[in-house]
Amino acid sequence: MKIIWGSQYELGIPVIDRQHQRIVEYINTLDRLVDTPDAALGVERVLYDLVDYTESHFGFEEALMEEAGYKALGEHKQTHQAFADTIDDIQRRHHKGEDVADMLVRLLERWLLHHILEEDARYQHTLNGLIERLGPEGLGAWANDH
Repeated sequence: MKIIWGSQYELGIPVIDRQHQRIVEYINTLDRLVDTPDAALGVERVLYDLVDYTESHFGFEEALMEEAGYKALGEHKQTHQAFADTIDDIQRRHHKGEDVADMLVRLLERWLLHHILEEDARYQHTLNGLIERLGPEGLGAWANDH
């Protein structure tokens, strides 16, 4: 299912929204690959990018939540770790020759619709408070340090 990024997916935190847009890009890439003869190479690339994404985005998001004093950070980290573990498992299955494109699309769609739109939305108010305190320049400096 092709997804078009729109305001319905935004948290209103531009740096996080831009990072979340990558999930939509991965879904659309995989959607084009499902049931194509050369899907394995494209899936390999998306999996590689997803591993990088989970490390960089989750680390950034968690550091921002910690700085903001988000009370449910521990639970959020567990959810991130479970997702990263699932991606690792899918990557192993892919390397064994299993066709994982459709499975990966479904996982990412659930992640977008549940985690980003529901769980990430819970920290929106807390992070907006931090962003207001830091200001645009301060947030940019903070982001460059993390």
